[in-house]
Order: sequence, then structure tokens, then C-alpha cells
Amino acid sequence: MSDKYHDLIAASKVTTDDAEVKAAVEKILAEHAAENHTKDIYKFLFNCVDLTTLKSTDSPASVARFTERVNAFEEEHPEMANVAAICVYPNFAPVVRTVLEVSSVDVCCVSGCFPSSQSFQEVKIAETALAVEGGADEIDIVLNLGNFLYGDYEEVCDEISEQKHSCRDARMKVILESGALKTAENIRNASILSLHSGADFLKTSTGKEYPGASLEAAYVMCQCIKEYHEKTGHKVGFKCAGGVSTTDDAVKYYTIVKEVLGQEWLSNDWFRIGASRLANNLLSDIMGEEIKFF
Repeated sequence: MSDKYHDLIAASKVTTDDAEVKAAVEKILAEHAAENHTKDIYKFLFNCVDLTTLKSTDSPASVARFTERVNAFEEEHPEMANVAAICVYPNFAPVVRTVLEVSSVDVCCVSGCFPSSQSFQEVKIAETALAVEGGADEIDIVLNLGNFLYGDYEEVCDEISEQKHSCRDARMKVILESGALKTAENIRNASILSLHSGADFLKTSTGKEYPGASLEAAYVMCQCIKEYHEKTGHKVGFKCAGGVSTTDDAVKYYTIVKEVLGQEWLSNDWFRIGASRLANNLLSDIMGEEIKFF
């Protein structure tokens, strides 16, 4: 089959050999992970956290309290950079925007019928537009897995492009749901389609139905981001999410990003970690005692 979507994929030099990917990850971690276990890097990682609450029991009151903790952190720990963003369901964007007093922290919303991405395209577009209107700086959508696995790449790309348009000035992260894609080949192909459809970030997982982030998926996604940047000059960020809860986990993803994409990607403009428990674990390792701030 030859069309622009398959041609983009065919032109990629990113490996799709699962064993090769696994070996490359093991080599990077064996050679570099230990050097990244420093308090300065833990502080940097904390500043890359998208502090997340995505529960069925979330309410305006609970989300307001969640946001107040971020305000309180700014007051109680002025020596440290705060988290990167607060990530909530789209109906809570106005709550976070109203309560949040920290200008360096963004408002992030999952959208597009997260986490399944199963609905009418018009509903997804409307939800994204409403989230942005409500105050979202960033939108995390889910790649349409059904269409992707069926091979309808045109529909996949059109849907991403349409949602990108409805984001207006907000940055759009495309969640590949790497645990459902499973193979390096699927992850590479989904990455390429997302990149060429306007993704500002590639994100691993929803953390819901399927296995969360994996280092192998991160490696392939970062290789695709690198290749895309080399071809187009356009820089795209990387976000790992789903099960990244310990400091050691976070350091491993940091190490992959640093070794594949380089120092230029080591800012929270280009590297994020979606997490709920990680923030407290990082703080505990920074402070040298158990901290349960959030």
C-alpha cells in the first residue's frame, strides 16, 4: 500500500526490532542511570511532574483542595521549583484556573473522550474546545486505537489534526497507549502519524485500562521525536505516564530522554511525567524523610 501515511512510516529509520530496543534500553541504563541519582536531578524531575487527579470521585471541592496544595507548596518551599502542571478532567479546568495562584504551573486537561477515545469526533472536538475555553493550557488526547489497529491511518491523522485545531493556543499531547500497541513497530508507526498530525508532545499511556509506561516504549518514542526534529526542525516533547511512581522509575525515564534526545530536552517545556504518587516520593528523597505533601 502506498499513500502519504505509509510513505512517512516507510521513510523512518527508527528500529522496530523489540529485542534490539530492549538491549538498547538495558545498555543506556547500565551505563548512565547511576550518575543521575542526585538531589538536583530529583528536584528537576519534581519540576517536570504533571500532578494528576483523574478519579470518578473528583468534585469541584476535591479539585480545589488539590490545587490549593500546589499553592501551599509555593509558599512553604520557595527554594524549589513547583510541579509543571495540574492535570484534571476537562470539566474541572475552570476550577483549577480559578484557584491556582502559581503562574509557573500550567492547567492540563485530558480530553477527546479520555481514556478510550471512543465517541463521535464532534464530541471530542467540542470537549477539547470547552477545556481550552475553561482555562486549559495543555490538552492530553488519546490516539484512536481502534482506527489505528484497523489500519485506517487517514482517519487517525485527521482526528488528531482536528483536535489540534480546536486546541487553539494550548499545547496538545497525544497519548499512544503504548501498553495496548505492545510492539516497537506499532509504537513507532503511531508516533510518526501523531508527530506529522500536529502533536506537541508524545505521551505513553493513560494509566487506565492498559499497562502503563515502559522504558522500551519511551526509547522508541524518543527516537521518533529525534528523527522528526532532524527532518523538520520542529521540536516535540515527551511525557511518560502510567505507573511511574518511584524516584528510581523517574530517573530511568530521565536517563532515556537525556541519552536519546540530549540536554536540549531536559526542561519541563519538553519533558513531563504524569503522576499522582511520584511527587511525594521525590520530595521524600530530596528531603531525606517521608513527605506526604500532596
